[in-house]
Amino acid sequence: MKAPLVVLGATGGVGRGVVQAAIDSGRPVIAVARRSSELKALKAGYPQADLTVLAGSVANDAAGAKLARALRKLGRPFAGVVAAVCGSAERGRLLDSPAQFLRRKLDEDLLPHLAAARHLLPLLAERDRGGTYVLIGGPGSEHPWAGYGHRSIGAAALRMLARVLHDEARQQAVRVQLLAVDTPVCTEFNQRHSCPEWPSALSVGQRALALIDHDAGEEPPRPIVPYAVRAPGPALLPPRIRLPSAPASREHATPASSAPPATSPPPTSTHTVPKTVPLPAAAIATAQEPDCTSDDKTQRCLLDARALLKSLTAPNPKQEPTPR
Repeated sequence: MKAPLVVLGATGGVGRGVVQAAIDSGRPVIAVARRSSELKALKAGYPQADLTVLAGSVANDAAGAKLARALRKLGRPFAGVVAAVCGSAERGRLLDSPAQFLRRKLDEDLLPHLAAARHLLPLLAERDRGGTYVLIGGPGSEHPWAGYGHRSIGAAALRMLARVLHDEARQQAVRVQLLAVDTPVCTEFNQRHSCPEWPSALSVGQRALALIDHDAGEEPPRPIVPYAVRAPGPALLPPRIRLPSAPASREHATPASSAPPATSPPPTSTHTVPKTVPLPAAAIATAQEPDCTSDDKTQRCLLDARALLKSLTAPNPKQEPTPR
């Protein structure tokens, strides 16, 4: 029988997705949250599951120590912890807020993760094979999130905290990893106004569970694990021209030196079609079949060739003559 999974913040939007993913996989769950009423409602939603609810908090060291004692009293060694802990979502510019505002947000979003790790990692270390501790990070950790600068600072600090804990927990044979979710998550609380590209709370929970079940012998664990690494499709390519990097795949493209001078007058006839160089037959077939199975590199080469040809053939009367 599988060892249970401890979910911190189990009644939150992301926490509910983690609980559902664990129950769907047949794993016992110990759900931890502050409010007993919300925990009872959560348990009522899974009457047949092995779901234990425990009212507790990791707001500070005292609360974290109390939670650790309560988990020990259950007498059920657990395999891992998923910390889906986050404070309230407030909007505002940092420059318009007093310094106390940022201090309070760090107390809500960052320090609970440290309090939880300090008191729960020793419990994981008591297992013969150790365990896995997964923190779930939010958006804005690498680039400022407009209107939520405090969340960006907290998310960036959480990434570094995860790296530090990852290194220090090695002595206890415990794996600490951060699941970095760089977009908002669609939950049952915000699904009415969520965007289609947002991941669901269930999918985030499934990814977190995959880290818990990861075999340590497969590959060295990374402290930061992106939720998803997606290669940008053709529609997401930046609108800039890039020089060919593989001449063999661009042999039919017009060289830059053969472009018409910038001072050349535009065609006098409105029916004149700019002279272009034909694309290879394979590229034409790819352009006519948008659902083909060619790889992303071929698609990028095709789009780069198109952009280059268009820039070479399109007249630009506003451009200044290039001095020789």
